[in-house]
Amino acid sequence: MVLLFALSGCSQEKTVWKLSGPTMGTAYHVTVVDAPGVLDQAELQAMIDGELAAVNQEMSTYIPESELMRFNRGPVSQPVAISPNLALVIGQALEIYRNSGGAFDVTVGPLVNLWGFGPQPEPETIPAAEEIDALRAEIGSDALTLEGQQLSRSRPVQIDLSAIAKGHGVDRVADLLTAQGIENYLVEVGGELRTAGVNPAGRVWRIGVERPSAGQVVQKPIQVAGKGIATSGDYRNYYERDGKRYAHTIDPRTGRPVEHRLASVTVIADTCAMADGYATALNVMGAEAALKLAEELQLAVFLLVKTDSGFEERVSSAFAPYLANQAESQGR
Repeated sequence: MVLLFALSGCSQEKTVWKLSGPTMGTAYHVTVVDAPGVLDQAELQAMIDGELAAVNQEMSTYIPESELMRFNRGPVSQPVAISPNLALVIGQALEIYRNSGGAFDVTVGPLVNLWGFGPQPEPETIPAAEEIDALRAEIGSDALTLEGQQLSRSRPVQIDLSAIAKGHGVDRVADLLTAQGIENYLVEVGGELRTAGVNPAGRVWRIGVERPSAGQVVQKPIQVAGKGIATSGDYRNYYERDGKRYAHTIDPRTGRPVEHRLASVTVIADTCAMADGYATALNVMGAEAALKLAEELQLAVFLLVKTDSGFEERVSSAFAPYLANQAESQGR
């Protein structure tokens, strides 16, 4: 669940282009500030659309002939040559899988479907332990081996990159803008963001994190330039059976929905793909384990934890400077 949005500045003193369109089952929004004079807005829009279409053709699970789906239908125990972009994203996913102790797993799809959070409807009854254990034995990114651009699987696991592909799409558009000489921009796909330079008011981009309870902005919006930002949360997508709440976030290690009190995780990283993936992983892990891993890896992480009276904010050491910068800017 994405909970990020840009906060507008007080004024627009620069030339601003706002571009948007559908992609990845959601929408993208790009704000460009002071584009080089040689660029044409319509041409730039076409380039962005083309780049995102390419990401879909590589990584979508909804396009039967995407590169990823062809791999999923392909041979087992045999290396398959894949494109550089697909290799990059799968490499990032495997890194997060290892660092999170399996909390992030791009093969978890069958368990998500079993619990009724995929294309299948919500189950009338909760899955039996035998069903869960049977699927747990079949999934697992430990079945994947990536060597350069050669990807193989030791058992017929199915890869679903939905927890990291939107972030990668943001990175691809951001890299495209940079290659066109654009220094100031904000790229957003389905709420995942990456920024560079300054906003239309000439200040560092300000990003707000939504409060789960009432759609309100957290009192301390963050200032970020040159980074990717992503949020994951489980408090909107759930169902109840026999008085118990089942969230859409499935822990691949147990095969069951998470039951901790962590409501949302926001991660700032060098790339939006890594922010996207780690936000999902930490959301699975819960507040204490998430903060511990964030400190070990020096990840910039902001947590909202449910309490009996509302929500509590927790931040990692690497995230604190973003809040400090905001406080300093307000003090000027």
